[in-house]
Amino acid sequence: MSSTRLLAATLSLAAALFTGPVHADEPAINLYSARHYASDEQLYSDFTKTTGIKINRVDADDAGIIARLKAEGSASPADVILLVDAARLWRGEHDGLFLPIRSKVLEEAIPTQLRAHPDADGGIPWFGFSTRARVIVYDKMRVKREDVDTYEELADPKNKGKLCIRSGSHPYNLSLFGAMLEHMGPEKTEAWLKGMVDNMARSPKGGDTDQIKAVATGECQIAVTNSYYLARLIRSSKPEDRQVAEKVGVVFPNQSSWGTHVNIGGAAVARHSKNVEGAIKFLEYLASPTAQNYFANGNNEWPVAKGVTSDNPALKAMTGGSGEFKAETIPVASVGPHQVQVQQMLDRVGFK
Repeated sequence: MSSTRLLAATLSLAAALFTGPVHADEPAINLYSARHYASDEQLYSDFTKTTGIKINRVDADDAGIIARLKAEGSASPADVILLVDAARLWRGEHDGLFLPIRSKVLEEAIPTQLRAHPDADGGIPWFGFSTRARVIVYDKMRVKREDVDTYEELADPKNKGKLCIRSGSHPYNLSLFGAMLEHMGPEKTEAWLKGMVDNMARSPKGGDTDQIKAVATGECQIAVTNSYYLARLIRSSKPEDRQVAEKVGVVFPNQSSWGTHVNIGGAAVARHSKNVEGAIKFLEYLASPTAQNYFANGNNEWPVAKGVTSDNPALKAMTGGSGEFKAETIPVASVGPHQVQVQQMLDRVGFK
């Protein structure tokens, strides 16, 4: 099958797999969401109680949502798009799937580095509403914290044979590697990626929780994970999960330099929204203290709206009791455009 026919078949399948919501006479917005967290149900119901606007939701992964939006075109009923990675948000923006908006509420609440660059008219295509840190976990019995307190040390020969990590092509890693490209430039970034390949205890496989468990069982000694995966284990009602968390140490890398890499969960108004006013109200609601605390306590993410802090016990435990850490300040909107270049580097160094 040709690549053109394959793409057409993929888009047709995406459209067929999901039966989209339709607008009713009652106030409503249609939400396409890649967030699959039970805690978000309370967030949605609270918005409806507060505004009287009903939410019709379609759940899929990020790739499925983007494929569906492309397949539906101007006939799409979507009003709001929720995605869970900066590079994926950039892809949706790059493909023209989002409607740039102006909102004083959002522009005052969301830091500039956690939202898209404005277009020529000052409209902003998407906003981040929660962050998760890309942290390093390590075997407390066999690894010294100071040997893994920077991302650069993941490639240091002293850590040869110790590293576990998921696929380099996964969006979470592509975003981290894109940020490193911003910090270090292409030559040093490619050498760093090669160093990580040399230090792997095994070929990349599994998700972030699998990496944490691999450290706890001794399969490897250091690993990279999003912070909320570790927080889930810390807060789990299952003793075996808590035991895994207790066996590993956690470090927020580069606290003495540019800060720890953070990724975002974010949202946008759909390009062909039929209820732009309602969609903007929902995005503004996501920046409210109520919604920000749902993100923090429900899925162990950090709130991003100015003036909102988290009392999540797991996040506090991971940061020595403060709940705070130094995060990098490069714009997350700068990370997405590096995807192709980073993938080429991964191919050259043999990072699967």
